[in-house]
Amino acid sequence: MSITPVPEQVRSACAWVASRASSAIVDGAAIEAYAATLPEAAELPSPDPATHFAEGDREARAAFVLCLDAINFGSGWWPTIRKRPGHSGYFTIAAGLTERFRAAGAWSAAELAELAAADVALVLDQDPEHPLIEQFAAALRDVGGHVLADHGGRFEAVIDAAEGSAVSLADLLASWAAFGDVSTYEDRPVPFFKRAQIAAADINRSGPATLVGEERLTAFADNLVPHVLRVDGVLRLDPALEARIEAGELLTHGSPEEVELRAGAVHAIELLSAATGGRLCPAEIDAALWNRGGAGRYKSLPRPRSRNTAY
Repeated sequence: MSITPVPEQVRSACAWVASRASSAIVDGAAIEAYAATLPEAAELPSPDPATHFAEGDREARAAFVLCLDAINFGSGWWPTIRKRPGHSGYFTIAAGLTERFRAAGAWSAAELAELAAADVALVLDQDPEHPLIEQFAAALRDVGGHVLADHGGRFEAVIDAAEGSAVSLADLLASWAAFGDVSTYEDRPVPFFKRAQIAAADINRSGPATLVGEERLTAFADNLVPHVLRVDGVLRLDPALEARIEAGELLTHGSPEEVELRAGAVHAIELLSAATGGRLCPAEIDAALWNRGGAGRYKSLPRPRSRNTAY
């Protein structure tokens, strides 16, 4: 029996949620005009060497991408961690991991499988008692266990198992607990698999392999892209939800409004990609909006926050 690929699962479920949403509604009338504000072509720079390890051999680079994307979550905790000067939460974590790979090399799969919160805290210069750090350690242990048990202890073997397909790599990673990302809405599972999909895109950026089919991936549902779409008027929020976000209230992960925010962003980006005539794929639009979110206009306003292991 064939299994529906991860991007198609996400695309279908998010369209269904968007069709029923009441707290976060995609303004279809805004799509064409907003699409015209997007770049003419994809702008996907190479990883910044200050925060991303990209100079090692293929095995080390594969290990870095899998480790970084396994812990590419925690946005709801960012205000509570120790950030590096001039760095966001994400780039603080990425820089710490990069420095570890440069100073001591990649962890082996066996080392990852035994990693403790104290080990992660030392690498990232964080409090070992912070709840996020044990979540990071658990995700990294899961990666190490899978690489050890299923791929002969070789990180590049994980990439090779995808046989050159971005979608196949997303499918493979989505089966790991470290990359799990499925919510429930009206008793129906709603898969997002943000990090499983972004890992496939990141493999292409950092060079351990060239994976085809990246245009089939969906947007990578987090909290920043919905924020950008909300500020720009593409995602219209219920006033009560907007007030909660403005007040800095944490949203419950898996709550209807939090699912609608993520699903609405994914679906809006599908519509935007179609409005460009396919000139920009969803992953490229996601990157453009994520970068746009670094501008002062967006940073000056509170974004939705939720503490979870999805984003």
